[in-house]
Amino acid sequence: MFALKTAAGLDGLISSGAVAVDEDTVRAVVDEAGKFASAVLDPLNWSGDRAGSKLVDGKVVTPPGWAEAYKAFADGGWASLAADEAIGGQGLPEVVSMAACEIWNSANMGFGLCPLLTQGAIDAIKAHGSDDLKRTYLPNMASGRWTGTMNLTEPHAGSDLGHLRTKAVRQPDGTYRITGTKIYITYGDHEMTENIIHLVLARLPDAPPGTRGISLFVVPKVLVNPDGTLGERNDVVCAGLEHKLGIHASPTCVMKYGESGEGAVGYLVGEENRGLNVMFIMMNAARLAVGVQGVAIAERATQRAVAYAQERKQGRATTAGPGVMSPIIEHADVRRNLMTMKSMTQAARAICLVTARELDIAHTASDDATRKAALDRAALLTPVAKAFSTDIGVEVASIGVQVHGGMGFVEETGAAQHYRDARILPIYEGTNGIQAIDLLTRKLTLDGGKVLMAYVAELQATVDEVRAVNRPELGRMGERLAEAIAALVEASRWMGATLAKSPDTALAGAQPYLRLFGLTAGGVYLARGALAALRETPSDAPTRIALARYFAENHAVAAPSLKDSVVTGGDSTLMLDPEALAG
Repeated sequence: MFALKTAAGLDGLISSGAVAVDEDTVRAVVDEAGKFASAVLDPLNWSGDRAGSKLVDGKVVTPPGWAEAYKAFADGGWASLAADEAIGGQGLPEVVSMAACEIWNSANMGFGLCPLLTQGAIDAIKAHGSDDLKRTYLPNMASGRWTGTMNLTEPHAGSDLGHLRTKAVRQPDGTYRITGTKIYITYGDHEMTENIIHLVLARLPDAPPGTRGISLFVVPKVLVNPDGTLGERNDVVCAGLEHKLGIHASPTCVMKYGESGEGAVGYLVGEENRGLNVMFIMMNAARLAVGVQGVAIAERATQRAVAYAQERKQGRATTAGPGVMSPIIEHADVRRNLMTMKSMTQAARAICLVTARELDIAHTASDDATRKAALDRAALLTPVAKAFSTDIGVEVASIGVQVHGGMGFVEETGAAQHYRDARILPIYEGTNGIQAIDLLTRKLTLDGGKVLMAYVAELQATVDEVRAVNRPELGRMGERLAEAIAALVEASRWMGATLAKSPDTALAGAQPYLRLFGLTAGGVYLARGALAALRETPSDAPTRIALARYFAENHAVAAPSLKDSVVTGGDSTLMLDPEALAG
């Protein structure tokens, strides 16, 4: 709630009408989401990881308790949280949906993946599906009765979608027959719902080459009759499950389309050869949600590490008497680790919620200029929300293992599971390298760079306020964040000038540039929280201020060095050609 109010500006969203809820409703949703996660999802997290999903007689069987938990999830209305009221959803704002998403994924990321993808599928069908597709599929997906998937990747192509080979052949009745293989399909099969709605990218026989020739299709697991009842099983099967480092409870499937006959029946979404544009709606929604998963894992790893550090006694703190074993939380190095975990988690959370805020403004804006500005801001922040937050998820989970010491390397403490689960996050929904390239090549140039500079101006205004307040509790926060903003501006200008004349040199600095962006933005949002804590003096004000100062003085200080890496590091990165590098 603190991040919603200070970073995402919840009060302003409510007063302006950008979100049609009041604060009491938001608090109630967050509280109830926490109760459900604690009572239902968290108890299944460890056992689900141990049991995993299995392929039995051609059908995926999720861990014990999974189906019952999903039914309780859907019956409780959680599946319909963000869906439009017109299709049976609750129509709650994106900022509220992402807050609940974090809670569910903190409790049980293997479970949280299923509704995450369903909402993205709903968004894609809603935006470009025919009236018949919307009428047939959206109400059942919004209620949680059916779930959705995203089918992009193929064994030979990976993230290079321009080379996908899955085929779609037109039929006289207006449907299409889909044949091909997709891999890494999260919840591609399961027994929790009576139907699964696959969104599948495929290529028509006469399609142009590359990404310009990709179309998108709805391919249901079970065909739907004209009256809405379920009919015959479609020609789509799960041919295998991936054996993964983490998220064992979540079935990651190899999906085969058209193995038994002429092909699986599919229905076109949008226009032929324009499918990637439609799929990007789902992909961008998923990228923000995956960023939130990074926050979620970081939060849970932090909670576990703090609890362990309070209980575990080892060594003697400098303030303890002779012969006394101290809780490890009293040791300075452990405190540094915990401060890093807490501040990094809160910085990443703020970035994700601000991104969600912009989407809410875009959805409700009454004029085109406001809508465009919000969409541009969300586009700028989405790769940062995804990549920075998921990198933080891995880093914080790793520190959590370290705080546990040797017990962190033992599975039974649970710290290792967070680390294993977190490691997928920088990989799926577009690797973080792809996110950095997207930020550099597509987002920095929005409106000739004006979108970025307007955003930087907002960050600078907060830093100016910190420096004007000049309270001793803030330490050198204002100075360090001002240096970070200056580094971001210099790196951005260099990138703009270099990308056209020496693209590889610029691209070599894409990842450190994104990290620089995330540290600067996250530090400023924590500073906003510190200013609010000074004004409002909540009970945890000293903690809020301390974490913001710690982040600025210990992590944002990396910004100038990252700028140097961006500006001067490209040539050394490219010194070895691929052949020499492989030698």
